[in-house]
Amino acid sequence: MSATAAPHRELREHRPGVSFAAVFAATFCGLVAVGSVLPVLPRYIHGPLGSGDLAVGIVIGAYAVTGLLLRPVAGRLADTRGRKPTVVVGTALVALSGFLYLPGLGLAGLVFARLVLGAGEGAVYTAGSAWIVDLAPEERRGRVLGLYGLAVWGGLGVGPLVGELLLNLGGYTAVWICAGTLPILGGLIALGARDPFAPLAHAEPHPLIAPEAVGPGIAIGLASFGYAAVATFIVLHLEARGVGHGATVFAAFAAMIILTRLVFGDLPDRMGAASVAIAATVGEALGLGLIAVAHSLPVALAGGMAMGTAFSLLNPSLMLIALGRVNRQARGAAMGTYTAFFDAGVGLGAPIAGAVAALTSYEGSFFFAAAVCLASAAMIFARLSAR
Repeated sequence: MSATAAPHRELREHRPGVSFAAVFAATFCGLVAVGSVLPVLPRYIHGPLGSGDLAVGIVIGAYAVTGLLLRPVAGRLADTRGRKPTVVVGTALVALSGFLYLPGLGLAGLVFARLVLGAGEGAVYTAGSAWIVDLAPEERRGRVLGLYGLAVWGGLGVGPLVGELLLNLGGYTAVWICAGTLPILGGLIALGARDPFAPLAHAEPHPLIAPEAVGPGIAIGLASFGYAAVATFIVLHLEARGVGHGATVFAAFAAMIILTRLVFGDLPDRMGAASVAIAATVGEALGLGLIAVAHSLPVALAGGMAMGTAFSLLNPSLMLIALGRVNRQARGAAMGTYTAFFDAGVGLGAPIAGAVAALTSYEGSFFFAAAVCLASAAMIFARLSAR
């Protein structure tokens, strides 16, 4: 056995469950910080800054610009420098983005903070996804990817409630401090985790954009229009209807993601990733339609829960397709490409939803997102289900 192979084997044999828990916790801390500002930013933009719905969409979606451009770079770094260093750098950037809300630099300052967030969050999730797949047995990768995704959606579910609480207790400043502090904790946790991946110094680098992940990436990009509409306008939509409780509906959406992955997380492994993805996109469209027509909290909750159930299975299914097409040394590149399409969908979806809302209504923006989800289902059926 070579000198480089011995440490590699030793790391692989080091309790993968502990390492998974550390990567999960680091990602969760970062995403709680991200989620904490989601219900707060629209009010801050409408209130102290005095801007409208299009500005809300631009600020919320701005993070996807750097995510789109830099996630493939993060994937390359994860493959060439290691998963752990990339995750730690990502948590530092997420922390910086939270603290950048504090100076009160207007819309331009918010956009810049969101651009930093895109780079950081993209690095954390891209490298983290490759990291946990390195730890997982092949026959359980779909379930493990789904469980890891709970760090994201659990954070995005808890985060808005934390943001609402802090806003009521300490105003906007308390929310911004939380958004900067929690990712630092996540980075410290990641530093203590074991990374079983050993980059090959002389390996030929995979293309920055992994072609194997483009098809699944387009599908998740289209489906993420629905998430963009919910993240951007659920609070304003329900307040305009006199229903309120938008943060509660978003939390219900995230809670169903958690529950579905815990109970049915092995469906992509058992029933086939493409079949599950098609059913999930149709279910997401149904949930968006219910939110669009909701004039009461129960209907809005039903829509959020339906969308959460569907989205819970969609992302790991498409991710499994993308990862199944590359070797171990190119997993970072595949995740960088795939997740960049998610960012592209959010980055386009948020301002487009804002434009649709300005031209029609909030209801119209949700119906538009539902139509785009159905287009994603058709694309998966036509391009991915036969492979």
